[in-house]
Amino acid sequence: MTDPQRGRVSRRTLLMGGAGLAGVGIGAAAVGVAGQVSTPADAPGTGLVPFYGRRQAGVATAPQSHVQHIGLDLVDPGDVPTLQGVLNLWTQDASRLTQAGPSLSDTEPELARTASHLTVTVGVGDRVFRAPSLTALRPSWLKPLPPFSIDRLDPRWGQTDLLVSIGSDDPVTLAHATRMLTASVRRSVRVRWVQRGFRNSPGMASGTMRNLFGQVDGTVQPPSDGFDSLVWNDGREQSWLADGTSLVLRRIAMNMDTWEALDRHGRELSVGRTLDTGAPLTGTAEFDEPDFTASRGGITVIPESSHIARAHRRSEREQILRRAYNYDDPPEPGSADTSNSGLLFAAYQRDPVEQYLPIQARLAEHDDLNVWTTPIGSAVYAILPGATASRPLGTSLFEAAGGRSGGPRQK
Repeated sequence: MTDPQRGRVSRRTLLMGGAGLAGVGIGAAAVGVAGQVSTPADAPGTGLVPFYGRRQAGVATAPQSHVQHIGLDLVDPGDVPTLQGVLNLWTQDASRLTQAGPSLSDTEPELARTASHLTVTVGVGDRVFRAPSLTALRPSWLKPLPPFSIDRLDPRWGQTDLLVSIGSDDPVTLAHATRMLTASVRRSVRVRWVQRGFRNSPGMASGTMRNLFGQVDGTVQPPSDGFDSLVWNDGREQSWLADGTSLVLRRIAMNMDTWEALDRHGRELSVGRTLDTGAPLTGTAEFDEPDFTASRGGITVIPESSHIARAHRRSEREQILRRAYNYDDPPEPGSADTSNSGLLFAAYQRDPVEQYLPIQARLAEHDDLNVWTTPIGSAVYAILPGATASRPLGTSLFEAAGGRSGGPRQK
């Protein structure tokens, strides 16, 4: 069924008959390329990041100035055809919006004319795999993190069925894309939360971002020669997830009032880095390798309890792609704090049980920064493989389910 005014697949068809649309040429008006995800540097002056490709953009893409992580729950998490229809529709809309074009039924198309490096990244939570046709396809690591003693988790920021992460250098573009992608599926999903984050504006700062404690945040990242094996899924456990990844999203509250009462030397000892350059206390530049054995007067220069000492990998597999953003919201009603600030910590890796959990377990056991930081939100998602014009998001999952009894069948 097509919309005669648009000559496109209608929203009703996408949402009501999603299981039969995997072969439809989706996003024909959008510009995209297959293969590795591209960064803004690949399209100088255009502000466009390709949507189509083996892997979704928004993971290895250069981080934009603004992000909105949107957690959504399916009205019926067991309704696989509706899930497929939602992913089809998001593919249609995202492929247009990221290329500075209006979404399928855009009521404010003028707001779509500037993409500002817009990316849309989609993931699924563990509950969608409770549908009988999908149960055997759940990755073993896709489950809530174990409880940590430092956690004070608020259900407001908990696990959801779906995640849409939208990034852009322009907040108006971001708001418009958020509206188009959520309003279009409002009969099928419910928005549980929106977590808004920010970094420095383009051209205002270079190098590693700083969090609101003034620290460089994200210095240690996977090396280029091992990036793929550490971040992107190889499909060994679940073949449908090849070229996808996992995301651990943690909302970490930062107590600015008590942090600001600490002197500068105390702050640097708690982190293990200088605040001005981000260099380890044993070095002179941010990317110098820290020396955890160096001592002065019998005392280690970088305290064993400092953040970088506790977070430092104990094996080559303990590496994650950090993609963090600051948040700064109004104080909670009745709170004596003067701010409600923190970090949206997004960690991408092939297997969070093998890569993320050992690091987090050490930090929970002891990290000097725990005095001023508190995890208040936590969720884990499987980030889907990328899409093409004829294969919308989730196609490999639904094809795998279609090979099982009771799975969604192509029409």
